Amino acid sequence: MSTETTAAPTRRRGSRQARSQMLYGWAFAAPFFLLFLLVFAAPIVSSIRAALFKMESTGGGLFGGGERVEVFAGMENLVVAATNPAFWMGIGRVVLFGVFQVPIMIGLALGLALILDSFLVRRPGTWRLLYFLPYAIPGLIAAIVWGYLYVPEVSPFAGAFGSFEGQPFFLAPGIILASMANMTTWTFTGYNMLIFLAALQAIPGDLYEAARIDGATGFQITTKIKIPLVRGAALLAVLLSIIGTIQLFNEPTVMKTLASWMGNDYTPMMLAYNSMMGQITPSGAGPASAVSILMALVAGVLAIFYALAQRKAD
Repeated sequence: MSTETTAAPTRRRGSRQARSQMLYGWAFAAPFFLLFLLVFAAPIVSSIRAALFKMESTGGGLFGGGERVEVFAGMENLVVAATNPAFWMGIGRVVLFGVFQVPIMIGLALGLALILDSFLVRRPGTWRLLYFLPYAIPGLIAAIVWGYLYVPEVSPFAGAFGSFEGQPFFLAPGIILASMANMTTWTFTGYNMLIFLAALQAIPGDLYEAARIDGATGFQITTKIKIPLVRGAALLAVLLSIIGTIQLFNEPTVMKTLASWMGNDYTPMMLAYNSMMGQITPSGAGPASAVSILMALVAGVLAIFYALAQRKAD
């Protein structure tokens, strides 16, 4: 029997096995793709579609009369949102918020992760749980708790700070961003700490042993090996923080109930929500979706700029 005669069945069996493995792979991946389309892709498509339409009243008369119907608006909602000064003022506030909040939070998270990864702490699992515990508390509940701590009438310490700009100190216009930054830092530091800790524990121990043999101190190992090798984790943590900063909602919404001077459009997320709820004109799903799309674009641009800057620095 020739070699070509025996090779042909072998190739056919190999191709059948490859197709079978491919089908098994797609079968295992199918649930993920279905959920991805349902909870991620479908809402995005729905939001883009809603941004292209608006609601108008049919009939005549002063108040329109008749029923409200959906009509195609093209780019009108996006243009209105992009030219709305309140939107860009809200973007400015959250960017300022992120400029000083994100570095502090990332620095604290990295510091805690380095401590837990060292030999200085006994029972690191207990401390890891304690640091992560604030993230396990729902964001709205955490914001309410801190809101009470900022009100002088019920807070054990806020009264000692007096007033500022005619408002209680922590609720004053010039301080309230820092008050909200304290809330988010308390909530998310433990979460980012776990990102850094996972990256630190993935570093091969041989690097540490080689460094000690060469006479490196613990401080040198931390600064020359650990910190440089967690840059990827830092990039992920900062990118997630940028997205979360643009979507800032729980903290300003709770603070608005305590500080009457805050408007319904203090942050872009509040603007989108209150547009949807009819608290801001123009209102409805179309204007709210347009604001959401612009928020996503701004967050994407900021994330790209940071990623490029990080790559250049590396």
